[in-house]
Amino acid sequence: MVTSGGDRLGLYFSIPFCRSKCTYCNFASGVYPASEHTRYVDRIMEDIASAEPWADRMAVSLPRNVDTIYLGGGTPSLLSREQIARLFAAIHAQFIVEPDAEITVECAPGQIADGTLEALAATGVNRVSLGVQSFVDREAHVSGRLHSRAIVFDDLRRLRRAGITNLNVDLIAGLAGQTLASWQESIAVLLDADVPHASIYMLEVDEDSRLGREMLAGGARYHADLVPSDDTIARMYEIAVEQLTAAGLKQYEISNFARRGRASRHNLRYWQRRPYLGLGVDASTALYARDPDGEGKHHLLRSTTSDDLAAYLGGPQPAEIAWLSPERQYEEAWFLGLRMNAGVGIGALRHEFGRERVARALALVAQLADAGLVASEGKTVRLTPRGRMLSNDVFQQFLQPCEAEPSLAAR
Repeated sequence: MVTSGGDRLGLYFSIPFCRSKCTYCNFASGVYPASEHTRYVDRIMEDIASAEPWADRMAVSLPRNVDTIYLGGGTPSLLSREQIARLFAAIHAQFIVEPDAEITVECAPGQIADGTLEALAATGVNRVSLGVQSFVDREAHVSGRLHSRAIVFDDLRRLRRAGITNLNVDLIAGLAGQTLASWQESIAVLLDADVPHASIYMLEVDEDSRLGREMLAGGARYHADLVPSDDTIARMYEIAVEQLTAAGLKQYEISNFARRGRASRHNLRYWQRRPYLGLGVDASTALYARDPDGEGKHHLLRSTTSDDLAAYLGGPQPAEIAWLSPERQYEEAWFLGLRMNAGVGIGALRHEFGRERVARALALVAQLADAGLVASEGKTVRLTPRGRMLSNDVFQQFLQPCEAEPSLAAR
């Protein structure tokens, strides 16, 4: 477990532009005119240039060496060749991007122009994540996706020809109209695609999404009545774990599976609590204070930018900022660490947070183990397969580990 600071940084860029809005999506993204793209890249470039002065004012450590870069969204592949080139030129002007850095861009199938693909390869992008969600065309279309299975396979061929072979495919279990049979079809096609990484998400319908509002209102425009039951979604997830594991895609986090050496280094940074700088609309940052306090513990700054595109384009906006005390970091160490199959190392926790604090949580661990939700093996605590299905409930128990009383045994 990495517990503080470090001399390497991750960069995250939020690109909030989409050609269409998926029914289940509640991200700070939307359909905007192309004229906004240039303004947005200009604005992000301003933030890149001002990152170091901002870090100085906040008294946080901002490593110059970057070993992961991630462009998420939205659909970053909607940016033009020129916009991508300008963005990466600004990155290199302010940071030292290491030769072996992992550089990921999220792309929507069918929305990668030839010029954009050439720019991605030219700027050093070496990993692409495709938001497929379903290989069954009717399910994808009902959810607001614009691609077909054939388009996905065409994009995979184009990316590989361009030299980008570290590829991820996202699938969602629980889309409207999805059945166990159609889900197994999507998994089979995913395995045929022979990508080294897959992300499997169980649909969580947010009330602020179009689908969520419809489910609350009992409407049918977005086929809310065809969303599978929670039990069916859980079974879909179990099927994915079984079949991906059997095919050599090892689960390393609740939603992520990879062949050896192909785990997402950038996403691991979040779960391992390593520093990252987020730029753009609704982007999050986590940086450690430069000077530890008298007890040798580090405070962590978390900030989140505005989720309003117009406000962001209008100029610098005050971010939501919170300093996380060692107590709050201790809670994060549990619920972020438990997301990973590697689990939480008790020895590392004791070293960072003290034996007394960890000892108080071990009684809770024992109760969760009795409930079949975690496994305590030597000096490591991991979620069980059942615990992963109820992970949010498990994580909640660690928010106040001295007072929490598990109530999950009957589930």
